[in-house]
Amino acid sequence: MNIFCGNLAPDVSDDDLRGAFSPFGQVASASVIKDRLSGRSRGFGFVEMANNAEAQAAIDGLNGKGLKGNPVTVNQAKPREDSGGRGRGGPR
Repeated sequence: MNIFCGNLAPDVSDDDLRGAFSPFGQVASASVIKDRLSGRSRGFGFVEMANNAEAQAAIDGLNGKGLKGNPVTVNQAKPREDSGGRGRGGPR
């Protein structure tokens, strides 16, 4: 299951996310999303867990809890919707 983690403190790393989720089960991947230009955290990230029961336990156990001083939002990631509009670099 892909899990969204929001309201992350600026200094939360991929390893911090992995460490927060690993007590609930096996973490396949954990990544904090960073700004392409500055390299700074955008305040959210994603964790992938193969076992859905473990993933749900992590969501239930971590949503609203503090991680490096911020109460984090943790829920199942929703598929990204295509806005249908012209994005950067699209035809004009």
